Amino acid sequence: MAWWISSWLPSWCPSSMSQLKDAEEKILLPVKSKFTRQFVPISNGNVLSTLAFSGKAEGAESTPLVLLHGFGGGVGLWVLNLDALSQQRPLYAFDLLGFGQSSRPHFSSDAPEAELQFVESIEQWRSAVGLESMVLLGHNLGGYLAAAYALKYPARVKHLLFVEPWGFPQRPDPGDQDRPVPIWIKALGAMLSPFNPLAGLRVAGPLGPTLVQTVRPDFQKKYVSVFADHTVTDYIYHLNVQTPSGETAFKNMTIPYGWAKRPMVQRIGLVREDIPMTVIYGSRSSIDGYSGNVIKELRPNSHVEIIAIRGAGHYVFADQPEEFNQKVLQVCQALG
Repeated sequence: MAWWISSWLPSWCPSSMSQLKDAEEKILLPVKSKFTRQFVPISNGNVLSTLAFSGKAEGAESTPLVLLHGFGGGVGLWVLNLDALSQQRPLYAFDLLGFGQSSRPHFSSDAPEAELQFVESIEQWRSAVGLESMVLLGHNLGGYLAAAYALKYPARVKHLLFVEPWGFPQRPDPGDQDRPVPIWIKALGAMLSPFNPLAGLRVAGPLGPTLVQTVRPDFQKKYVSVFADHTVTDYIYHLNVQTPSGETAFKNMTIPYGWAKRPMVQRIGLVREDIPMTVIYGSRSSIDGYSGNVIKELRPNSHVEIIAIRGAGHYVFADQPEEFNQKVLQVCQALG
């Protein structure tokens, strides 16, 4: 039934890949730096939609910074960061496989295999673009995938920056939680379990754009310095009502209430010791903020820095973009 519903939903929604393209072009209009858009080919005829900034001439030889967005995101959400972060070194931002304007292939329903598909797509992208090594910055799901990539391809990673990363802590045992999960949440979770996390947005059909504006008015406020209209919420809508692909993979990598099936905290200690890590959190975020301290404990012989940005929530890079950009640039400058 879930497959049948998802097969007709895209036609019910007032969206298309062409409209997503237009929405992305609109959200990127404030970017002043010159950049190129590339659809980088990877395996099986897939492509990853990529923004490439060459950086200033004097920083052309610096290790490139690569941005990996989070679940339900895309390259356009970095609009407040692209100019600042591209000044001193080459900068790349791409839509993860299964998201945005990148290809939306079928992912395995097996969590380790789905994770591997993401990791291999990043490696194939790196090889196709011709980067010897990278500074990887990942937000939310992007942080999890950056860590997974570093586990398999450590020689290609100069530094890992985790921004409000998803999927690091283990789900607490029911007896360890301060408050039990309410029965209504359990019932809702059971009812929605056959469906993807964003299926409700597609079910809403023509009401979808208004639903995003109503449910997430905070997104409009985050970007008010560059947009006075619904540019951001329209972009988020078009990102997330296309044929689900990466969204399905993410669902298959989770257990109820959003915890990772394969918590990264169990493996982060295995990342090569000489790869430094920086963990950036928003002080107002509701996401678990203790993962940074746990990473530090698990990597006693490695560099692990924890940065809390005051007044920022989960979308640190949009809530406090100037401070976020400054902190990231400081981390990159230390690399030389």
